[in-house]
Formats: sequence, C-alpha cells, structure tokens
Amino acid sequence: MGMGMTKRALVAGLDLGTSKTTVLVGRVGERGVEIVGLGTAPSRGLRKGVIVHLESTVAAIRKAVAEAEAMAGCEIRQVVASITGAHVRGVTSHGVVAVRNGEVSANDVDRVLDAARAVALPADREVLHVLPQEFIIDDQEGIREPLGMAGVRLEAKVHIVTAHASASQNVLKCCRQAGLVVEDIVLEPLAAADAALTPEEKDLGVALVDVGCGTTDVIVFHGGAVRHTAVLPLGGAHLTNDIAAGLRTPTIEAEKIKQRFGCARASKVPRHTSIEVPSVADREPRVLSRHILCEIIEPRVEEIFTLVSREIIRSGFEGNLASGVVLTGGTALLDSVTDVAEHALRLPVRIGVPQHVTALADLVASPLYAASVGLLVAGAGGGGLGRPTSMRDQGLIGRVRGRMTDWLREFF
Repeated sequence: MGMGMTKRALVAGLDLGTSKTTVLVGRVGERGVEIVGLGTAPSRGLRKGVIVHLESTVAAIRKAVAEAEAMAGCEIRQVVASITGAHVRGVTSHGVVAVRNGEVSANDVDRVLDAARAVALPADREVLHVLPQEFIIDDQEGIREPLGMAGVRLEAKVHIVTAHASASQNVLKCCRQAGLVVEDIVLEPLAAADAALTPEEKDLGVALVDVGCGTTDVIVFHGGAVRHTAVLPLGGAHLTNDIAAGLRTPTIEAEKIKQRFGCARASKVPRHTSIEVPSVADREPRVLSRHILCEIIEPRVEEIFTLVSREIIRSGFEGNLASGVVLTGGTALLDSVTDVAEHALRLPVRIGVPQHVTALADLVASPLYAASVGLLVAGAGGGGLGRPTSMRDQGLIGRVRGRMTDWLREFF
C-alpha cells in the first residue's frame, strides 16, 4: 500500500464529465480534505453528461484510476461516482408519522423520511437523494435537528432528486467493467456545492451553477437546505462547436482557441488583436481578429445564463439569494464569464474553488475540481464539514449497504 496509509482513511471520487474523467483520492479529516492522488483522462463516451458509449467510458475510467493510483501509491477499488444529465429532476415532498415515545428518536426520523420519499415514480426513474429541508413537530415549523425533541407528530419536508434508472445503471456498469465498486452515486452539483459553498451561504440563500462541458447544473439553497435542482443540456461544448463552425476550424483546435483566447465579453477585447486559426484538412492557417472569436462566444454564454436565470426564478427563491451565485465547472475559467453572469442573473457572482483542502491544495484549486473534491467529502459522510449531502435510500439498485459512511471500514 505504501506511504503508511491507514486502511480506514482513504476515499476515492470519480467525476465522470463530458469532456474529462477525474479520479481523486484523499483523506477526509476534521481539518479538511487532504489530496493524495489525482488522475484525469479525456472522456469520449459521454454526451451532455450521460454515458452513450460504454467501452470509451471504461477506458477513460481505467486511465484516470491508473494515474491516481500511481500518484497516491495505493490501489483504488471503491469510488463515490458523480451523475448528471438533463434526465435529473428535483421534486419537493413531505411525510408525516406519529412519534412513538413522546420524544423524537432516530427511528422516527428514518420513518418520516421513508414516508416522504414514498412518491409515485415511473418505472424508469429512481431516487438518487432524499434531502431534508425542514422538520415540523406538532405544528412547530423550521426545525432542523428534530432528535430528542418532545412531540406526538413529526413531519418532514424533503427535496427528492430522481434520475433515469438507465443512466445510473450505466455508471455502475462502466465502473464494474473498470474493476471498481461504486459505493455511492452523488448528483454532480451537490458534490460541487459541498466543496465550494460555505454553510453561511447555504443559510442565507445561494445558487450553485456548475457549467461543465455538456451540461449546466443548477442547485438553489436557502435556510441551509436544497430548494431546487435542475440540469440544462448546455455547456462549454456549445461554445466550442460554435467556434469550430464560425471560424471553420476542427473541434479540437476550437477548444484550444477557446481556452487560450476566449473571452465572454467582446467589448473587453481590442479589435486589432489577432490570433492564428488552423484550417480544416491541409489548408493554410488563417489569421483572424480575436474580437470575432469573442463575438461568437458572448451570445452563447448569455444564452446559458438566461436559461439559468429562468431556473432560479422557477425555484421561487430569486429574491432570497443573499449570497448570490457561485460558479464552478470548466467554463467558469473563461475570461469575463462572471461579468456576463452577473448581467444576466442580476445577482453577485463569484467563482467557486474547493475549500477546506489541506494537502496539495494548489493541485485542485480550480472551479474544475469542485465536484471531484465534493465527492470525497460526500464519501466520508461529510467528514466534519457539515452534514452529509445525501441521506441515502437503502434500495437504490439494491447496492448501497446502509449509510454512506459505513464503507470507510473496508476501503482497500
């Protein structure tokens, strides 16, 4: 195993992105997350956040795992994996139970959450997360921790995140073929929120917007709880495709040009700066104005944030986001993106990077790695950094044994 690692301590997260597969290995303690290994591989088997080609996805997972193992000096057998895609839905539900002994026990809490998650779902959907919003005891509302409180009637309001069953089964299938056991599947923006948001922000009201390659994930918090989740099938890939079409250049080159010269606000780019653009096939490269590139990018970024704005309004909490918006995901690295986001959302916007990282922090100090770091936090059951994100449903494809924390016993 090397490096004197204790059996108990390590957690591995697998972030299956549309453009990149990331495997992160770390130790989660009271002080925060200590990163010990990182591996990445280009993803080729996903479209808009969903696996569409098994072999390519398995190959990417294997490559990222091998890289992370080499760096961490250990073997990875179990992971907490991320999931996203436009099939993800969030619904609010509630349940009521009678309190058995005049005082709320852990059993009462489990029973009320079970009652709340008993929503009628179509056969092709399954519950990913049951996220408590508040508890009500004998008409006393707004209770966050009901344990030990006196009362006869316990009610729970919860936010239930559901996903297409085939999407999560394909995640499990790819991991299994890559030799991994999936111990939990976590909604990608929930993981990013775990890493990038502070408890104060979640309390005061905040929207986390993870702008990835294939999707833009939105999650709204208020009063410390999740109030709304949505996944939009738009992201950085749309910018790249527009650049490829507009500048008549191969997609791979368009991606490089976007990362090197892209800016979300054309007015910030002097008109006389020029860039060299490779042509398709064997034609000579052309010299174009960087301003033209940014005129292609700007309307697309505006479109993404206009749709995000619509989701925030749909949540009903647009007036309650005192902490504004936190951006994560690769597209958050685009020059002037916060400027366009603030204009479209009419809210303060900051870039979210993983917090509470103690070792190798510079390695993951980017909005790109928010979800990956969050998966470690989720995998460790919250590890002293606030509540675990998900109160896991026992029956999800019959695979998660008990709560999230109990697999730490047997990491290797």
